[in-house]
Amino acid sequence: MAFSPCIAPLVILFLIFGCAARPFYPLPSKVADGTRKPLQTSRPYNLAHRGSNGELPEETAPAYMRAIEEGADFIETDILSSKDGVLICFHDVTLDATTDIYQHKEFAKRKRTYEVQGVNTTGFFPVDFTLKELKSLRVRQRYSFRDQQYNGKFTIITFEEYISIALDATRVVGIYPEIKNPVFINQHVKWPNGKRFEDKFVETLKKYGYKGSYLSKEWLAQPAFIQSFAPTSLVYVSNLTDLPKIFLIDDVTVPTQDTNQSYWEITSDSYFDYIKKYVVGIGPWKDTVVPVENNYLQTPTDLVARAHSHDLQVHPYTYRNENQFLHLNFNQDPYEEYDYWINKIGVDALFTDFTGSLHNYQEWRSLSSNDSDDRASKLLHKIAEMINS
Repeated sequence: MAFSPCIAPLVILFLIFGCAARPFYPLPSKVADGTRKPLQTSRPYNLAHRGSNGELPEETAPAYMRAIEEGADFIETDILSSKDGVLICFHDVTLDATTDIYQHKEFAKRKRTYEVQGVNTTGFFPVDFTLKELKSLRVRQRYSFRDQQYNGKFTIITFEEYISIALDATRVVGIYPEIKNPVFINQHVKWPNGKRFEDKFVETLKKYGYKGSYLSKEWLAQPAFIQSFAPTSLVYVSNLTDLPKIFLIDDVTVPTQDTNQSYWEITSDSYFDYIKKYVVGIGPWKDTVVPVENNYLQTPTDLVARAHSHDLQVHPYTYRNENQFLHLNFNQDPYEEYDYWINKIGVDALFTDFTGSLHNYQEWRSLSSNDSDDRASKLLHKIAEMINS
């Protein structure tokens, strides 16, 4: 079947963006230093939540590299510690859900029960394993309804390995590490000279040149946000680095892990006045911004407007493409969800498991601006060059 001259470019555009084609970004190490495209700051940030973990096992090197290929502005990670004090990228306080720990009979006696945030938790804890032992494990996909073919292929990576992935990218890519469970980590891991988890965290960032306040020249060269659910950790690291910090906020039923403050207290105007001396924004769970009932969105709260009135950014979490995570208002369409949060709620960044879909949405939106014809022509020309090559 032949296509008309008008239809053919649209078909090509659909094939590039609608299918699993490789995006424009080449793999790391393909472009010489000094030619990297700068970080975009003109639209909400695309935050790769634990990497592109909708496609690959979370917090692994391939998940972060894939997120960079797909157009992420920042790659996000959770930082914990091994028994011997090496900072690692791992989300859960136990290894049970996302590694093959149960296949390692040599570690069978390592199962423990510890109190974590006031709850007795049983499992295999990273703080009871050396880095060498952790490297012997293999990571697997968290959700059974996601692609399982990569289970057992990738290892846990260190904080430094994660940083090197961002620095090796062909364009400027920011990092977004979380100080994870600092109270628990400081109870179970001891560093020389009385140093604590937060000290090692900031030392690692400084070692690789991360510094500068938000949008400063130094920050734009190597962008980074520091995040945590623990307000005391954020206050502590504020005395160690001027990098911008984000205060994470959990469900309305969950108190802060270190100060035992309620959701209502930490989202009050008086608390925003206090915390803005130490942070540039908040990272709330999205269902606290817009309440949900029977999987339908209710009337939005004033949280975003009040945060903005205190000069605080809002970076909600987590956006996922699967139907079980999409509220019914969005007709099983993640692009409708992105449109709602960016254009109606007015957030400043989004944590997403599917960086490619958010990037595609924002690229398509940019084509509908006043210079859409010129931008579309350039984009189609670039696509044609890629196909011809």
